[in-house]
Amino acid sequence: MKKLLLSTLLVLFTVTAWAQSTALRGVVVDAKTQQPLFNVTANLSNTNLSATTNQQGEFEIANPTSGNQVLYINFTGYVQKRFTLDITTEADIDLGTIYLEEDLTSEQQLSLITLTENDLGDDNSGSETTSGLLQASRDPFRQAAAFNWGQARFRIRGLDNEYGNIFINGISMNKIFDGRPQFSNWGGLNDATRNQEFINGSIPNDYTFGGILGIQAINTRASFMRTGTRVSLSGANTNYSGRGMITYGSGMNKNGWAYAGSASYRMAKDGFFDGTDYDAKSFFLAVEKKINSNHSLNLSAIYAQNSRGKNGPNTQEVVDLKGYKYNSYWGWQDGKKRNSRDKDVEEPIFILSHYWDISEKSTLNTNVSYQFGKISNSRLETNGANNPDPTYYKNLPSYYLNFHNTDGSTPIWTPDFKNAERNREDFLANSQINWDRLYLQNANKGYAVNALYADVMQDNQLTANTLFNTQISNVVGFNAGLTYRNLRSESYQEMLDLLGGGYLIDNDTFLKEEFSASDLNNPNRRIYEGDKYGYNYIMHANVVDLFTQFQFNFGKFDFYLGQNASYTEYQREGLYKNALYADSSFGKGQKISFENYGLKGGATYKLTGQHVFNFNASYYTQAPSIRNSYSNVRISDATVNGLTDEKVFGSDINYIIRTPKLKGRVGAYFNEIKDATRTSFFYADGIDIEMDDETSSDFVAEITRGISKQSMGIELGAEYQATKTIKLTAAANYGQAIYSDNADVYLNVDGRRENGLSPMVNYGTSYIKNYRVAGTPQQAYSLGIEYRDPNYWWIGANANFLTDIYLDISPLLRTNNFFNEPGQGGAAFNDVDTNVARNLLKQEKLDDIFLVNLQGGKSWRINGKTFGFFASVNNVLGLEYKTGGFEQARNANYRELLMDHASGSRTFGPKYFYGFGRTYFLNLYINF
Repeated sequence: MKKLLLSTLLVLFTVTAWAQSTALRGVVVDAKTQQPLFNVTANLSNTNLSATTNQQGEFEIANPTSGNQVLYINFTGYVQKRFTLDITTEADIDLGTIYLEEDLTSEQQLSLITLTENDLGDDNSGSETTSGLLQASRDPFRQAAAFNWGQARFRIRGLDNEYGNIFINGISMNKIFDGRPQFSNWGGLNDATRNQEFINGSIPNDYTFGGILGIQAINTRASFMRTGTRVSLSGANTNYSGRGMITYGSGMNKNGWAYAGSASYRMAKDGFFDGTDYDAKSFFLAVEKKINSNHSLNLSAIYAQNSRGKNGPNTQEVVDLKGYKYNSYWGWQDGKKRNSRDKDVEEPIFILSHYWDISEKSTLNTNVSYQFGKISNSRLETNGANNPDPTYYKNLPSYYLNFHNTDGSTPIWTPDFKNAERNREDFLANSQINWDRLYLQNANKGYAVNALYADVMQDNQLTANTLFNTQISNVVGFNAGLTYRNLRSESYQEMLDLLGGGYLIDNDTFLKEEFSASDLNNPNRRIYEGDKYGYNYIMHANVVDLFTQFQFNFGKFDFYLGQNASYTEYQREGLYKNALYADSSFGKGQKISFENYGLKGGATYKLTGQHVFNFNASYYTQAPSIRNSYSNVRISDATVNGLTDEKVFGSDINYIIRTPKLKGRVGAYFNEIKDATRTSFFYADGIDIEMDDETSSDFVAEITRGISKQSMGIELGAEYQATKTIKLTAAANYGQAIYSDNADVYLNVDGRRENGLSPMVNYGTSYIKNYRVAGTPQQAYSLGIEYRDPNYWWIGANANFLTDIYLDISPLLRTNNFFNEPGQGGAAFNDVDTNVARNLLKQEKLDDIFLVNLQGGKSWRINGKTFGFFASVNNVLGLEYKTGGFEQARNANYRELLMDHASGSRTFGPKYFYGFGRTYFLNLYINF
């Protein structure tokens, strides 16, 4: 921290400033209506100099930096204007009237509904492959990544979204628990969140030091909302089937007040995948008071309630039997579909912001935010009853097809075709949850052996920050920010429905009686609907973050330097005294803390106003998330052995061209992440955990420590205005994302406690080096054509090819345990065939994907009102394709896995996620 402050002071004192008395001005109007536009932003690239238009559409930037500069004119819903200027200290520059045209791609963004509210990490599946910052920017490459490749869960530069930041009014929306944003917190408020800024990689920004993926900044300031009323109705066949939305912006009135509001409702009785119901209500309100010419206050409130039925990944056997849209999570009850796996999100956000224009060159923005509410994920509990999941492995044909006689040293394949056929027929006839049977079983017992519960996370988070921005001289700009976040998060199981049973005993029936109590302070407690049970703990977190940033502008040559320092602290407080961890589950545990830092820098060289080169690099450390810091946080405060900070390096170099007809960017990138940790949960068979020298089957927490990843590649995005009405687009990503070194694997096996053993088992090195990082196509290509008629209608099409998509590997399968015979003291199998083993552990490459998309729209201006529609059809050819998946680690040794391959229909084969088939989106709107 001392070094950071000293370096900041040093640069400040070595800066030489000189005065100017020139101005850059213009008037911005709507190209269609000729009406002035209020609060349009005009800013000089690579400086902190900017201005906004007044009620007459006028703006003025006093004392602009001299030399070859680029001026950007930005306004929500309009196409960006860009001016290359040669600014001198001798004369003002008046750009006259600037006409902004409506941005039709802003309507296209409303159809981007496939991923932003679906989180593949909901169930600890080991495949947390949520895409990155899934919104489009002006960059042609990122537009293709968002609109065209997002259907295949493409991740920019192979990076998960925890390496980027999303802000609303300067407040970070990334969760402290896992580092990822919860998009449902503002889902459905597309119109209210249209005012966005995207910053690529480590390029300077006003909000934070930034991650290697970049930042997305949403501005909901009332006076910046588009003036007027907008009403829209939409139909789709993806997550939801219908949506209604209304949005209003008052603009700043004569008394210095501005108001904005929005509301929407989205619903689906059945989404694209079977049984995926959807119900979401969203509300937004912003009020701003301009106190005087220098001070404004804005209050923004967001309430987005979202409930959706989930669909699960399936093995190839299940897909072959039922099709890729099959979803085992639901069943019929009283003539209606009922999904057992609902995700409910309800976390209101309040942000109070103060804007202070200290001078023409300096501003201070202070924000205070409070967010509360809960996220819950429901699922069925069986407390002594059979597993109700129709895809439970004993219900499928492969269970009998892969039978082996294991009496001898070498297993002999002995398939039971008769029972396999019986299972096939039974599964096809009873492929959904039988809710009536669950109720009947409970009625016969008198108490609940089946129940529906939810894993709940209830957060209360306070965030405060202050962001300072100044132009020290015509050469040097300076930014600084200080942020504090305080989190109190309570996590617990909640009984939702006893399914006709009278009560449930809060004990784990799979453990010995002396270890079965969830809470020794309340043993054998009867659980009723609405009660908390199973586990209950509070996580306390404090995060302090400081960043500084200097931008140097010398006309043709610009560069920047940024610094960051942060402090992170976690503490678990257990509310239950779990019988397995009586010494480490109840009360406040020890605090764990991390001190982190970061440095970044980059340079831009403007060969001419049309040809630009830039380079960016950053190195920083970051604290592991709460999720990856504890070995089994639900019932113990034990932390991961050897827990340490992640080390992150990112770099890119780009060539940018901006001619009247051709706009584009080609760049190369290299990223490296070291010392990452990942925790996942699953059921494993055939693992040697030193319990009475026997093979064990246990529900385990797998902790993979010391993960190293590299991603590198080339990006290309270009658009060419062939004629006044025809535009051609192209985008490409040729990349490679790999594990660059081996890692260490530990299992936390609760069952070992019953035998007086430590629950943590060290499996040593996992040989994952050079395996591909899963969850994204590593090559992607797109070609498109668009026709825009002068009468305000347009149509476009694009074709996309995506390849190099890999299955997520199991680190446990790639440890020495894979070759060890369970219960034999670490002795290796005597029948291992090296070539067979290599094939068993080969990473699966998924099929290539070819997608064709169509879009079009039209708008009319009638009596001062704008009417319009936008329509799109994605995956026109109706391709059925896998977007990712993960290996099951249940067969955790060579012999078990070999037997699982015997019939060609695996019992514990990989589980796959599928993309949507042919989908449509239609949006009708009116602006007045």
